Amino acid sequence: MKAKRLRADVLAGLTTSFALLPECIAFALVAHLNPLMGLYGAFIICTLTALFGGRPGMVSGAAGSMAVVIVALVVQHGVQYLLATVLLGGLIMMAFGLLKLGKLVRMVPHPVMLGFVNGLAIIIALAQLEHFKDGEAWLSGTPLYMMLGLVAVTMAVVYVLPRLTRTVPPALVAILGVGLAVYLLGLPTRTLGDMAHIAGGLPTLALPDIAWNLDTLRIIAPYAILMALVGLLETLLTLNLTDEITESRGYPDRECVALGAANVVSGAFGGMGGCAMIGQTVINLSSGGRGRLSGVVAGVSILLFILFLSPLIERIPLAALVGVMFVVSQQTFAWASLRVLNKVPLNDVLVIIAVTVITVFTDLATAVLCGIIIAALNFAWQQARQLYADSHLESDGSKLYRVHGTLFFASTTPFLNQFDPANDPAQVTLDCQHLSFVDYSAIAALGTLRERYAKAGKHLRVLHLSERCKKLLKRARMQHD
Repeated sequence: MKAKRLRADVLAGLTTSFALLPECIAFALVAHLNPLMGLYGAFIICTLTALFGGRPGMVSGAAGSMAVVIVALVVQHGVQYLLATVLLGGLIMMAFGLLKLGKLVRMVPHPVMLGFVNGLAIIIALAQLEHFKDGEAWLSGTPLYMMLGLVAVTMAVVYVLPRLTRTVPPALVAILGVGLAVYLLGLPTRTLGDMAHIAGGLPTLALPDIAWNLDTLRIIAPYAILMALVGLLETLLTLNLTDEITESRGYPDRECVALGAANVVSGAFGGMGGCAMIGQTVINLSSGGRGRLSGVVAGVSILLFILFLSPLIERIPLAALVGVMFVVSQQTFAWASLRVLNKVPLNDVLVIIAVTVITVFTDLATAVLCGIIIAALNFAWQQARQLYADSHLESDGSKLYRVHGTLFFASTTPFLNQFDPANDPAQVTLDCQHLSFVDYSAIAALGTLRERYAKAGKHLRVLHLSERCKKLLKRARMQHD
């Protein structure tokens, strides 16, 4: 059983390495960097997070979300400032994990998660369309038909092979099979070597050649913070998704520390920054990769490709890699979210759609932040609407109010509207047994209510305050009965 597990991890890691290659090269080119910087970053980050991270089976590398963040920095200040930014961003990630802030991912609602997954699935698919271009012009005629045909064959192999055998990952068979067919038949189609030449040596340790002073810090700090936030966000959300797929639990704080350390090492050795990559993670998991070995094999394979196997690897048809990524896009998209659109509340539907659209047209961090804000505002609105009060006159002529619900910033107005100081009797009692006080706005509302009754010449007595509320009142230096 153990040998079978090891074999599955090795094959899954090898499959994932083929999927990492074009993505990391493309992201390096997007950021105006040497493709080897993307590959070095993939090797270092993938290997170290696999060895020391908190989520076996998850794959990290030089991610597109990180590349987009640093384009302006590279254009304006150069590669050395980028490497310094990667170092600082890694330290921020490590601090985030050491402070045990990974649990904040629990604040991300499920509709936001669905929107995040759907948005990234669409981005993965759209990114493959670039391979159907020759420069700025779309392919046409025979090159287009050849590309489409090979992509279709690749996808067919990935979908059909699992019905025949599960001994080998279908994506690996598709990539190698299509690559071998193209080579033997001499088919004219674009290969990985047309994107970039990947031959190189071992990465070498060299700290960024910049002035280490406050002026430099002012330049790199905003990019480092943004890079860290985007990387942590994508990593923690991918970790959650991996937990769901594998039905096991990862350790977000440990993953944050490992990711930060991996980015520091990558920056020190001339690599790009990176984070978890949802597409490659899905490939790894669907190929049977569950242990740390799968990620280590994927990372080390990248280095072996650079050092020894570049002539062979550069012959891999782009069509085969594009076909695999189209399948990954289809498998990543949360199709169940479409089936429940007419079954869940409208506000949740709006969150799913909004996060998906914003992810595609802007960036992940903006999309998730917008989704959380929308979900939080909706939650506050719903909670505010649930506050109500029962009231009746007591035998002694006083009036008793029993308020039910949660008192916080959004429900203070409905709370105050429950009372009628002008027409109430001289003695009024407020029973807070079923009322939760959440924030300072709640305490201020209670103070406002007391003042209204005092101005009307009447006395408000408050009963059954919770210990938490009493502490809040004490801090606010308010008097209560």
